[in-house]
Amino acid sequence: MAWADHHCHLPAGDAAGPVIADARAAGVGVLVTVGTDVQDSCRAISVAEAHEGVWATAGVHPHEASGGMGGLEALMARPEVVAVGEAGLDYHYDHSPRPVQRRVFAAQVELANRRDLPLVVHSRSAWDDTLAVLDREGTPSRTVMHCFTGGREEAEECLRRGAVLSFSGIVTFPKAAEVRDAARICPLDRLMVETDSPYLAPVPHRGKTNRPALVGVVGAAVAEAKGLDVADVERATWATTRLFYGLDQEAG
Repeated sequence: MAWADHHCHLPAGDAAGPVIADARAAGVGVLVTVGTDVQDSCRAISVAEAHEGVWATAGVHPHEASGGMGGLEALMARPEVVAVGEAGLDYHYDHSPRPVQRRVFAAQVELANRRDLPLVVHSRSAWDDTLAVLDREGTPSRTVMHCFTGGREEAEECLRRGAVLSFSGIVTFPKAAEVRDAARICPLDRLMVETDSPYLAPVPHRGKTNRPALVGVVGAAVAEAKGLDVADVERATWATTRLFYGLDQEAG
């Protein structure tokens, strides 16, 4: 068994090699590197193509929604691409106008449904509109709420729609009691872990550059919140990640 970091942002080119090797040494067997716009998605695909056990997503982050989606759907044909995203809404920063964010998010939900691909959702300070878009377009059968930052109520709403919840280093932060409460109530087979590296390094590494090698720290915090053995969380999240992305059917 091994850990799976289903959401990280690996550096492009040769810089990815040492980060991946560091993860392997820490027992991370699967990495999914995530695209945030069309160009960045192409970089993610190139990294996945060059490294065994690494896959990519292709999507337009809400910060980049103003740049549009031109060329995104063509990337879905690449064998390294296992999901649409990260897509969603971010009303904390509003780097793109909210109507544009909603339109681009809805288009990616439609794309995931039409191509029968998983959807990776980013939602920050925008729960009501995020859920409204998913309800209107139809929540894809494989949807993950990445870097979950809500509490029990938001978790229940997402689980009701069939989504998987993914927990990042935030679950280790002292002030993130609501996130730990969400992890506590999330069924183990509806839960994944991630680093979102190079962001959000978990305690006790906060303030440093995050890396996929630390995904086990996140998993240990989830296990503590749920009152489980770490091995149980490792085993379950490994299986859920592979099933969610269809990795047992993919060569990588």
